[in-house]
Amino acid sequence: MEIDEILGDSKSVALPTKSAIYVWGYNQRGQTGRTEKDQKLRIPRQLPPELFGCTAGISTRWLDVACGREHTAAVASDGSLFTWGANDFGQLGDGTEESRKSPEKVKVLESEIVKSVSCGANCTAAIAAPRENDGTTSTGRLWVWGQNQGSDYPRLFWGAFMPNTVIRQVSCGSVHVMALSEDGLLQSWGYNECGQLGRGFTCEGLQGARVLNAYAKYLDEPPELVKITQISCGEYHTAAISETGDVYTWGLGNMGQLGHCSLQSEDKELIPRRVVALDGIHVTTVACGGVHTCAVTEKGALYAWGSGQVGQLGLGPQTSSASFIFKDSQVMLRNIPALVIPRGVRLVACGHSHTLISTSDGRIHGWGYNSYGQAANEKSTYAWYPSPVDWCVGEVRKLAAGGGHSAVLTDACSLKELCEFRLAESITLKNAAHVEDVAFRTSSDALVRICGRLRELHGNDREWDP
Repeated sequence: MEIDEILGDSKSVALPTKSAIYVWGYNQRGQTGRTEKDQKLRIPRQLPPELFGCTAGISTRWLDVACGREHTAAVASDGSLFTWGANDFGQLGDGTEESRKSPEKVKVLESEIVKSVSCGANCTAAIAAPRENDGTTSTGRLWVWGQNQGSDYPRLFWGAFMPNTVIRQVSCGSVHVMALSEDGLLQSWGYNECGQLGRGFTCEGLQGARVLNAYAKYLDEPPELVKITQISCGEYHTAAISETGDVYTWGLGNMGQLGHCSLQSEDKELIPRRVVALDGIHVTTVACGGVHTCAVTEKGALYAWGSGQVGQLGLGPQTSSASFIFKDSQVMLRNIPALVIPRGVRLVACGHSHTLISTSDGRIHGWGYNSYGQAANEKSTYAWYPSPVDWCVGEVRKLAAGGGHSAVLTDACSLKELCEFRLAESITLKNAAHVEDVAFRTSSDALVRICGRLRELHGNDREWDP
């Protein structure tokens, strides 16, 4: 008898869910949170609950995970925020500049219920609500810390917004930050040498917060105010989605990362400009990498543009009529969005030079720079095309990609998935054949793939240490 027959419609059973965070890739600064000494951790592994101070066997749940250049942050279901990795600029929020290889709770935020977190190159920002609230305090307050944020501890930051404004989303770039209010307004602060703050000019030095109020929908018409629903910061560029599903980009565009045929200010766009190549396509998610950008449509199609020098566009190593050679070098770029995957994409995350997606069939794929294994299972320096990442079980809720490492948050939302979690934690080479047989008969595809990968890695005489 199959598991589904025993349990019935397990999806309809109201059960506490369990979550897992898988981290892998470059680990020189401890950003994976794993104890292995190798600096290249190619296989995604689940971080054990004990690492976060939880009792063994206790079901843990996670709400969010984010990767910076060399640090990582995760939000637990009780509203606690954990950080680990590099801390040269105080981005871990513990008041020091000492790096850590193991997660620790951000104590300053223990009085807050953290909802989401964003990691920039060397800074961190979180949205939280006070645990004790009489109804007069915002339920979406912004806290910032690290490089250019004025503190090694989290500090409450309203910027150009009125106090008690509800913050919907925050995104951190290399040296700039964008915050989105519940009303669809954007404010920006940080450095602006490349126009990444969207103010219509460039300038040197650290800039204070200011609300954006000019969006170029058409070049032959005056800029207007647009309501924004989602944002993403790249290294020196920014992208946003309007309530109508249009994509706007601005900042540095020298590698085609803005998606425009031509630029209005040398190699930059100084105010948000609509990507006209996506006219008629309703975009729901946008993600910015170092010098590339990706967008997912409401129909699950994935578009990418910008530099493809190390494969981060997923379009292969060859040039085509839509590709351009930059200044007689071999740097491939596309300044017009190209269709990479026509359907089925649910989530996307862009790291500095790699990309991750999850699809409607529950699988994870990645491509781009892969020297540390951050983009794909295959052992190659570059993954030119979408390649599988097959070591995770559960329903993918969040993807995160950093400078050279990656993270995935998955949930077990049914009894069947809870069983998959338990089996995945106990697979060895000795029991892999039996587990694979059970997994195959119960349509547990993720477990089948893990068993297959295990045999590929270890042959027939070595045991896998999960």
